[in-house]
Amino acid sequence: MNTEILRIDRKNPDEEGIEKAGQIIKSGGLVAFPTETVYGLGGDALNPTSSRKIYEAKGRPSDNPLIVHIADFDDIKRIASLDDDEYTIEDVSKKAKKLADLFWPGPMTIILNKTDAVPYETTGGLDTVAIRMPSDEVARDFITAAGGYVAAPSANLSGRPSPTRASHVIEDLNDRIDMIIDGGDVDIGLESTIVDLTGDRPLILRPGAITALDLAQVLEDIDYDPGIISADSKEAPKAPGMKYRHYAPKGELTVVRGEDSKVTEYINECAERDKHNLIKVGIICSDEHVLRYKAPSVKCAGKLGDETMVAHRLYSILREFDEEDVEVIYSESFEGGNLGRAVMNRLLKAAGQKIIDIDKI
Repeated sequence: MNTEILRIDRKNPDEEGIEKAGQIIKSGGLVAFPTETVYGLGGDALNPTSSRKIYEAKGRPSDNPLIVHIADFDDIKRIASLDDDEYTIEDVSKKAKKLADLFWPGPMTIILNKTDAVPYETTGGLDTVAIRMPSDEVARDFITAAGGYVAAPSANLSGRPSPTRASHVIEDLNDRIDMIIDGGDVDIGLESTIVDLTGDRPLILRPGAITALDLAQVLEDIDYDPGIISADSKEAPKAPGMKYRHYAPKGELTVVRGEDSKVTEYINECAERDKHNLIKVGIICSDEHVLRYKAPSVKCAGKLGDETMVAHRLYSILREFDEEDVEVIYSESFEGGNLGRAVMNRLLKAAGQKIIDIDKI
């Protein structure tokens, strides 16, 4: 398959090109497109064959649900149903509408019970559907051109770091999909916050740029799902990124947490040992600590306390290590702040939950 690259000038978008991309979706093809979070790999959410193509192109487990992207809140009515045994229609509709009013368009995904219009191929076999309305204008124009319902996980090979620019998509999916819409670098760099409204209480299934504190403006008694940190659950994941190792570089990644000087000493000792064993090492650290480390490849994720920059840089750094054939990676911990939980969630997923708490050694 010859993948077409459509480069978009955001000040003067190619309307004909976006319409062509929409027609590809309507005809059952696949198009990668930019959002404010990461690039998505889009197919017709209401076409089971399209969803199967997405799984095939990514090499993605078929029980890992896809997110349905919409461009108009009213479109939710066709794909979201409600469980009258647990909630009244009015209660759940009010919660979803309040969240949408405050955070849509934006980096938030809502999980509701699905209608028969959504095939199980899109939901990973579940009776629930994940729905998001991105704030990226190119994304919304594309979704509209595609018929209003675009199923899209991140546009990368399954398990690899998510793509934050079109070159990452080309690296992973060139000749596997019909088109890539190149809209430049994304704004945020981490996937959307996912909120499940189908249980007894609202749960965050994946942390993101919209935090629990943000959501508490609308939802009472919200909490994080324990499955966020589970690496070996036998249950089907209700949201992308919950069950499988995700966002991972080719090299083995370890996160090191603790007092700054002890973290630096530990990482340097490990790096020296690996160097002696002819293992290529990479280190991820804050800008302030870069001169402390001794390794061939030391990459700054951002300033201390600036989780927004760390989030924006993280996946690009992991891909840069892949390009350098780095075999072992050590990363400082990036906790705290609004995005700290989301950044650590992605780091630990990429590391297969491998973390060293240096203060406890």
